Amino acid sequence: MAGHSKWANTKHRKAAQDAKRGKIFTKIIRELVTAARLGGGDPGSNPRLRAAIDKALSNNMTRDTLNRAIARGVGGDDDANMETIIYEGYGPGGTAVMVECLSDNRNRTVSEVRHAFTKCGGNLGTDGSVSYLFTKKGVISYAPGLDEDTVMDAALEAGADDVVSYDDGAIDVFTPWEIFGQVKDALDAAGLVAESAEVSMIPSTKADMDADTAPKLMRLIDMLEDCDDVQEVYHNGEISDEVAALL
Repeated sequence: MAGHSKWANTKHRKAAQDAKRGKIFTKIIRELVTAARLGGGDPGSNPRLRAAIDKALSNNMTRDTLNRAIARGVGGDDDANMETIIYEGYGPGGTAVMVECLSDNRNRTVSEVRHAFTKCGGNLGTDGSVSYLFTKKGVISYAPGLDEDTVMDAALEAGADDVVSYDDGAIDVFTPWEIFGQVKDALDAAGLVAESAEVSMIPSTKADMDADTAPKLMRLIDMLEDCDDVQEVYHNGEISDEVAALL
């Protein structure tokens, strides 16, 4: 399946922004601690922890830092009151937005999330209002240069759902999130080195953004990602190259 990697572009933009703010390690460590606390320290039997580990490694976190975070989670610490909260809402241009948070104070978190939606012309919805438009999947991304057939054969044999190639030669492998780690291990064993690997929420439909709504959506994403409690922001906004060039 060929196409243009709009999803990947959004992902790479987000990663660059998080790194610029210096917040990404803090958020990944929080996820590692929580995943280990809830499901144990063995990534082989804890898909959430495995996804967090791969995300940490994709962002060049050292093994020492990663292992300390897992140990904190297994041993129990001051993050014990953290809980995962998912907020759903509508952004500019009718975009569906899901906000994944880790918080020890629901009132603080929902206030910050609601403020961002309101400020950017959107509104916070109820549970289930947009989640049906997204599917939780593992995403393993490869930079241009690999043979598509080689990646596809190895991925499908390992249990992947789909392999998508893009105009620039980049390739994304989509997997059931529960076996994300197994598929990643199989691709690693085949000598296929991923550029990034993570569990994400993939939209089933897209909302086209124009020159008016695209900047507003980007502002909403920026405001949400600035919130310390926000771990991930998912949306179904589609921004064309022409509109992106104007941002």
